[in-house]
Amino acid sequence: MSLRTIIVDDEQLARTVVRECLAAHPDVEVVAECANGFEAVKAVAELKPDLVFLDIQMPKLSGFEVLELVGGEVNVIFVTAYDEYALRAFEVHAVDYLLKPFSEERLAEALARARERLAARTPIPVGALVAAARPEGRPLHRVVVRDGSRVHVVPVDRLDYVEAQDDYVCLHTEGKRLLKEQTMAEAEAALDPARFVRIHRSYILNIDRLVRVEPFGKDSRVAILRDGTRLPVSKTGYARLNELL
Repeated sequence: MSLRTIIVDDEQLARTVVRECLAAHPDVEVVAECANGFEAVKAVAELKPDLVFLDIQMPKLSGFEVLELVGGEVNVIFVTAYDEYALRAFEVHAVDYLLKPFSEERLAEALARARERLAARTPIPVGALVAAARPEGRPLHRVVVRDGSRVHVVPVDRLDYVEAQDDYVCLHTEGKRLLKEQTMAEAEAALDPARFVRIHRSYILNIDRLVRVEPFGKDSRVAILRDGTRLPVSKTGYARLNELL
């Protein structure tokens, strides 16, 4: 089976090493090399590769942020220096990785596993893998959202609230709405629980945006935000709010 491949690493030498190792595999075609995560997202959207060799520690976007944005569309072999949480996550979820420096034999083994995953159409468990690789007690400081080949990077300080939208979440930030393919449970788990609270099954609120909570009907309440937005507050959500306020 022919493999169309993209190599992503911010270091030219590292990309060269992967490319030279792949030259020994005539069924592998390197269709692009990318020096950062933004280039990688654009290349995956435009070239539709079968496989990506993806470095983890990169400026601008990390490898895990790139995975969040493209992981549902392409198979990935991670390339990394030692990282305790990343390696543990890969092993738990049976995702292959190359630990720098790696041998040609180890790369060939990773390729064989990638072919097996592609043949079996086994998807990477993106959400679970990203969550497992995040060091415990370290919430997100920014959220990445893909719009076609474009990427939006939203610092959590600028996030007003998160709204459930079928299989997506809608991030409300400074008057803009950005759709991200993610569950509310995944969004809630990633955000700082000292700053973001699930006030309703469909809403997660940045408590810095809250002005007041008012009664609404017999047993309901509504949260009033700084910009005048009104969000429903469930009974359970009100209890969570009171714990933080």
